[in-house]
Amino acid sequence: MPSDKRPGLTKQVLIDTALRLLDEVGLEGLTVRRLAAELGVQSPALYWHIRTKQELLDGMADAICRAPGMGPPRDDESWQDWLLRRARAYRATLLARRDGARVVAHARSLSQETVALFDRELAAMVERGFTPALALHTIGALTSYVNGFVLREQAPAPAPEPAADPLPKPDPGPTQEPAPGPPAEPAPSPTPEPAAGLPAEPAPSPAPGPASSHALGSPRVAPATLTAAVLEGGESIGETAFEHGLRVFIAGTAAVLSHGHDGPATPSRTAP
Repeated sequence: MPSDKRPGLTKQVLIDTALRLLDEVGLEGLTVRRLAAELGVQSPALYWHIRTKQELLDGMADAICRAPGMGPPRDDESWQDWLLRRARAYRATLLARRDGARVVAHARSLSQETVALFDRELAAMVERGFTPALALHTIGALTSYVNGFVLREQAPAPAPEPAADPLPKPDPGPTQEPAPGPPAEPAPSPTPEPAAGLPAEPAPSPAPGPASSHALGSPRVAPATLTAAVLEGGESIGETAFEHGLRVFIAGTAAVLSHGHDGPATPSRTAP
């Protein structure tokens, strides 16, 4: 194999360059060939440091996850305040990178250093009354909430639909002149005689015209409660919505911790 292991070309250099390229071209445009061109080498030179593109994505996700500053709560910090701070910093880091949430969502493994930091976080939560499983579920659920929220925030806006072309009018064809002669009288419509002993059927009602409610259907009415919610600032994306989700998450975690239950939710039973 040719010696392309050049001085200065390390795995960390590849990850840092790939993150910079990510901001420029997005995840779809980030290829091994593009990365090699950015570094001024041929693609095979990169495989001295990464075996696959997935390994590169794992390294990028690892760097993004560690950027907010992983670690246990401060001595004077409650687990609630720590989780809030952790989630806000993580969201800010994902938003700072183009397609940051997608990169993390594609990751399959993290480095040993990141796993060690995560273990310290879990140990700190156990010291604050969590079981190891509840601590793992709590951080995992919070991370999934932030990832999913930022995926929506970073989703590309839908392209506007093109204006529909008007339907072509049918060609009536050549107009034929009527043959000369006296105009033909229209044949009278035969009216069926009612059967003996039965009343005659009423004439059918005319078909509804353009202004008929049958043709237009029910009038479109704005949903009153949804409209009121939007007017009050009830958005489903953005800072307010994110903070609401965090408050609900913290309150739910506190309830689970106080009851000492961590498992599938069961509906409450009331007496009939």
